[in-house]
Amino acid sequence: MRLTAFTDYTLRTLIYLAQHEDKLVTIQEIAELHSISKSHLTKVVHQLGMSNKVETVRGRHGGLKLNLPPEKINIGEIVRNTETDFDMAECFDSNNNTCSYSSSCNLKGVLSNATAAYLSVLDAVTLADLVAKNSTRKVQVYPRKKRQQD
Repeated sequence: MRLTAFTDYTLRTLIYLAQHEDKLVTIQEIAELHSISKSHLTKVVHQLGMSNKVETVRGRHGGLKLNLPPEKINIGEIVRNTETDFDMAECFDSNNNTCSYSSSCNLKGVLSNATAAYLSVLDAVTLADLVAKNSTRKVQVYPRKKRQQD
């Protein structure tokens, strides 16, 4: 599973704002730091403003700032609100499913569980956890299983 650029930019914007809570930040600042399009970032900021996560201040000395404390911004919620779909395979979409295994396959259930686990991990993380310098939160890393060679 890979995040869309929109979600990536959203998370980068929130992290930057959390790191600079003491001042107003401009879209230009964030765009230059990450070498991303200012117009794409404007769409991200608009969405964050609509969701009340970010306050936008207009005018010559305007900018952006978090509208909520970082510990109140849940990463799982952010990802759910910015990703367009979580269908991991064709069989998730009943209108376009042409897979001949659909009636007897258990893969859809396995992939559903994997998606739920993915989102569960994100639900346990706040923006504050992402920017904490000395975070005590431990991220569980699952080692890859070695393939058996034929």
